[in-house]
Amino acid sequence: MRTTIPILLDSRPQRATGPGETPRPGLAGHDTDSSPSRPPPGPAPVFVHVGATAISEAEIAREMQHHRADHPQRARADAARALVVRELLRLEIHRLSLAGAARPEGPETHEEAEVALLIEREVPTPAPEEADCRRYFDANRDRMHEADAARVRHILLPALPGDGAGRNKARELGEQLIDQLRREPARFEQLARLHSACPSRNEGGNLGWVSSGDTVPEFERQVFRLKPGLAGLTVESRYGHHVVVLDEHRPGQPLSFAACRERIATYLETQVKQNALHQYLNILAERHGVRGLEMFEAA
Repeated sequence: MRTTIPILLDSRPQRATGPGETPRPGLAGHDTDSSPSRPPPGPAPVFVHVGATAISEAEIAREMQHHRADHPQRARADAARALVVRELLRLEIHRLSLAGAARPEGPETHEEAEVALLIEREVPTPAPEEADCRRYFDANRDRMHEADAARVRHILLPALPGDGAGRNKARELGEQLIDQLRREPARFEQLARLHSACPSRNEGGNLGWVSSGDTVPEFERQVFRLKPGLAGLTVESRYGHHVVVLDEHRPGQPLSFAACRERIATYLETQVKQNALHQYLNILAERHGVRGLEMFEAA
């Protein structure tokens, strides 16, 4: 199975729109009526061209739903850039007569197979050599270690993220339990079975060893900063408030070059491939001509 490679005209990331999210009306620059059921009069304006192909504001507005961003202008620019890239690749596939040679693999679409064939043919990427991997390892030894681990017990007092009153109530109950556990630490298992909404209550609140990625990030960030023992305050997460006991903290041990080599090689190969793709897209933009995209980049 071929690996799908994200292709951008620059290094800014693209993110998929979450369920139920749609572009706000008026962002495409031609919305003249507040009613979503009535289309604007006349054809959508066109500001972007790739060769002889026009990319209309209507196409950009439709594409925006796939490019979530902090600002509508960024989403609009990302959408325009994605359409430009798609058209550049289509024109080059046509120029090289590659459409008939593409063979989709697995769930791959024919368009994806054409792009993969084009990249494989026109953007060869050499595998990193052993010396490259060793050089990267030596320069980043402080990052080459196992994940830290913590042996944790907790009592989850549940509350929905948007329920302010419920979260305050959970925090207050957590503080009461912390006061009680300071006096009677041996009652933790009993209180976990009585109050916790986590399945770990059946184990007396015991989560065992937790490493990065095992739980939600906001819980891990706080737990790994604790000193061993009962936390003096509740730990808040998206699920509510937690009464936490850190039984033991185990720093991640340094990894050998042999243990890291494959991961380093994959990372270096991806970096080289992305740089090569960026340069190749710039070549295609010069070859086929792109007009109007600078207006979006400046927004």
